[in-house]
Amino acid sequence: MASPQLHDLAIVGLGVMGENLALNFRRQGFAVSGFDVDEGKRERFAQRTGGSAPRSLQELAGALRTPRVLLLMVPAGAAVDAVLQDLRPWLAAGDIVIDGGNTRYTDTERRLAELQHVGILFVGAGVSGGEEGALNGPAIMPGGAPDAWPRIRPLLQAIAARAEDGQPCCEWMGPGAAGHYVKMVHNGIEYADMQVLCEAYFLMQELLGMSPREMSEVFAQWNRGELASYLVGITADILTRVDPETGRPLVDLIVDTAEQKGTGKWASQAALDLGVTAPTIAEAVFARTVSAVREQRAQAAQVLAGPAREFQGDRAAFVQVIERALLAAKVCAYAQGFGLLAAADQEYGWQLPMGTIAATWRAGCIIRAKLLEDIRGAYARDPKLANLMLAPHFADVMAGSHGALREVVASAARNGIAIPAFMSALAYYDAYRSQRLPANLLQAQRDYFGAHTYQRLDRPGKFHTKWNEERRD
Repeated sequence: MASPQLHDLAIVGLGVMGENLALNFRRQGFAVSGFDVDEGKRERFAQRTGGSAPRSLQELAGALRTPRVLLLMVPAGAAVDAVLQDLRPWLAAGDIVIDGGNTRYTDTERRLAELQHVGILFVGAGVSGGEEGALNGPAIMPGGAPDAWPRIRPLLQAIAARAEDGQPCCEWMGPGAAGHYVKMVHNGIEYADMQVLCEAYFLMQELLGMSPREMSEVFAQWNRGELASYLVGITADILTRVDPETGRPLVDLIVDTAEQKGTGKWASQAALDLGVTAPTIAEAVFARTVSAVREQRAQAAQVLAGPAREFQGDRAAFVQVIERALLAAKVCAYAQGFGLLAAADQEYGWQLPMGTIAATWRAGCIIRAKLLEDIRGAYARDPKLANLMLAPHFADVMAGSHGALREVVASAARNGIAIPAFMSALAYYDAYRSQRLPANLLQAQRDYFGAHTYQRLDRPGKFHTKWNEERRD
């Protein structure tokens, strides 16, 4: 009697992402099994993929070729710990467990340490691209136990998206929690990118009085130039949609509140922890939190004063100004994201491959954009680039677009239109290019009330002044 076929890998968690990844693996010739505590999901998996869906983790592990490879696609947090605890009795040293969820990188560090003691190789892999990407090719950012990479590389690169040069959008990010950290930064940039696109839309709607159809044509045009990206493309598509019941643009019927799953917040918190300036990413998070207080905003609109909105000028010309401002803001957001990567690299010693990260984001992921090829090139020329804006190409981009960013911010301020991501990007740019900032006064203030000392320009060391005693009128 022939022995049953051993599977190449198993997927635990058979939601849409897990199921679509299984279909992707099978299309590439891999034998995949799956498990979920939900019997209905197991049945759907078996029917849709033709794969095996055992009723227990013991049976699942027993049907895998060794060293075993298991991909967890369960919600981040306690669910991952629960699955790992249930799996451990059925795994052996050298087996590989990949967490493919949006897990906080600090949790990945903890799990790596826990599993290392029993010889299980743990990998935290960021997977970006949503349901469509899972099925047709996501961007994958694995990191963790280095010994796992030779075994899982053929599996993951086979299902990953391909950039225009044919390279798979999946490379090893580094040891520890490097993979999940890179995915967190990806999502932070995604938050900022989405927010500046929403603000560009808001300016065209509130200041220029443009219809969704008109704006769709603008975004479609932008998607053929320097701003070409997945997010610009879907924005153009969204703005064409008409609600079949009312005949109105669907976007006008959607409630103006936005949810979040935490990755943008984690990126902002990491920036604070590591001392990195990332205001546009943080403002994108705060834009979602202020959108959530919709009833308060409705009340405030009746109580708080603001300027009358009036645009005087060439509407088509101002749309071009918004385009240049949008490019500048996006460069600032990417610069902040790569600053977050550089700071973590210094803190944790992961040796993050900056150019490779940009290359991995060129296809499959949500922030895929034409801009990323230029970013990849900038880090290929200078892997230790201190800030993306210092690369000659991006210095030229900012030289040609910061004026537009100023004009957009000034117009929004005069007309009382909230565009916090644009405004924060301009402040970030101006602060970074300032040889001198007012922190000298800040040092004096801290020394005045707390004796925290200060440094001087004309001599080394730290100094303290008894300000009350030595006051000069």
